[in-house]
Order: sequence, then C-alpha cells, then structure tokens
Amino acid sequence: MRAGAEAGTTVLLRDAATVLILRDGEPDADGRCLEVFMLRRNLASDFVGGAYVFPGGAVDPADRHDDLEPLCEGRSDLEASARLGIERGGLAFWVAAIRESFEEAGVLLAYHADGDVVRLDDPATAERFSRHRKAVDTGARRLVDVCEEEGLRLAVDGMHYFGHWITPEGAPRRYDTRFFLTAAPAAQVPLHDDREVIANLWIRPHDALERHQAGRFEMLPPTVATLRAVARFATAGEALAAATEIVTVPAILPRVILDDGGLRIVLPGDPEYGEGYTGDAAIDHWPSVAERSRG
Repeated sequence: MRAGAEAGTTVLLRDAATVLILRDGEPDADGRCLEVFMLRRNLASDFVGGAYVFPGGAVDPADRHDDLEPLCEGRSDLEASARLGIERGGLAFWVAAIRESFEEAGVLLAYHADGDVVRLDDPATAERFSRHRKAVDTGARRLVDVCEEEGLRLAVDGMHYFGHWITPEGAPRRYDTRFFLTAAPAAQVPLHDDREVIANLWIRPHDALERHQAGRFEMLPPTVATLRAVARFATAGEALAAATEIVTVPAILPRVILDDGGLRIVLPGDPEYGEGYTGDAAIDHWPSVAERSRG
C-alpha cells in the first residue's frame, strides 16, 4: 500500500505488465527500420485517456494460476521470479503481458505443438481466434483454456525483461509495471479492441518522440523513456539481442513535486528529485496526460 489520493485512504499498488512488440519496417534515410506497435487509449478512459501506450495492463488472478507453468515455453516460475527479483509469482507478469497483447491487440505470442509461432493469416483460423480473444477479454474463458483447446504453449521464452516503472505516490491509480520486448509474429496483423483502445499504429521510436515533443502524440514518462532506450537500435534484432544481455533492471519511481511551475513529475537524476512527494494537497491538481508526460 502507498499514500492515496485522498486523506485517510490508500491506493493499492497493483502488479502490471506491458510489452513492446517490435518489427522491421522500411528503412529511413539513416537506415533505421525498427518499428514498435502502439495503441491509443480511449479518450473517455479515466486512466491516461488519449495517451499512446504499448499493450499491457494489470496482472489478473487468472494469470497466477499454477496450471499455467506447464503451458509456458522455456521459463519456469522460479526462473521468472529470480529474473524479476521477487520470491515467487514472476511468471504471471509474462503471462499477463501475453494475455493483454491478445486482448488489446489481437496478437497471440504462442507456439503450436510443432514449435511454430501461431499464424492467423488463414481466415478461418483468424475468425476462430477472434472468438477466443473476445472470450478471454470478457472473462468468459481463461487464456489457459484457449491454450489447452488449441494445443498451444505461451512464448514466454521470446519475451525479454527490459524495464521496471512504479507509478508515483499520490496518483489515483498506481502500478508496479514490468516492461518486456518481443518480436512481432510474422503471420499476425495487430489491431485494437475499440473499447479500451481506439487506434493502433506501427511507428519508428524516433518519429513517436518527435511527435511527442511537438505536442501531437501524448505519452507518459515511462513510455517516452522506453522509446528513447529502443531508439538507439536500427533493427528489431539489435534491440532484442541487447535485451538478452541485460543483467540488472532497476526500479524507477518518479516523484511528484509542486513548485512555482505547477505540479510536475520528476525522474531519478533530475535535480528536483530529492524534493520528493509534496503531499496529498498536490493531488487536487493532478495533471492532464500532456502535463504528466512533459519533459
């Protein structure tokens, strides 16, 4: 638990996971072809409405079931937990990222029994998995049920732990979010659910950052920082190879400060970071997405 948005209340710090799905598009003038898949959240959402995000969300109870481990390829809960630096339950973050990717973007990171990645380029297969997706999204079925019916194993081995961000104290919702990188499946076309998210696109990290700087592409600080990190790479293969070499992933906890310029979020390394959280009174002025993502 952490300090809440109102005096006398607490806001639960919820586990969450998000995944950057990468591919190579047409090279730009500098030879960079790396693209990342992004979604735009519903403008009416009470959480970061209108912001561009990566597929992701809270870890659900169904993501923590013991019967999921046999359906996960190449990573046990013990190994996953050690990678995240927690005692147990680490595999649930990988499972949640896969489930959210399936629900929000229609991308299922999974293998058939023969080891091939799921293909959705056959119309009949695509329609069948569209029904699976709706059932998982509405809670009518668990992802494990779909895997068992279709003979699938979740491709957690191809998802690389890349970042760890914690929502600042004082926010009305708080998440302890793990970020992953993975390659886009070759025979799947991402989409959006037209409910939580209203648009989707493939975009070069540099282009997203330039649009954000111009005020035309709203993003939160973790999204901006993550794009800056992957923008260093020219191809998806380079970014994924680098992710496999990461040994330590530090947790980043932004802080909220209130100064003459108004309420701002600052990051570790910023001169003002030591000033820290300014108290519940600042939450009455909790900023818009644009203000939160400024800087």
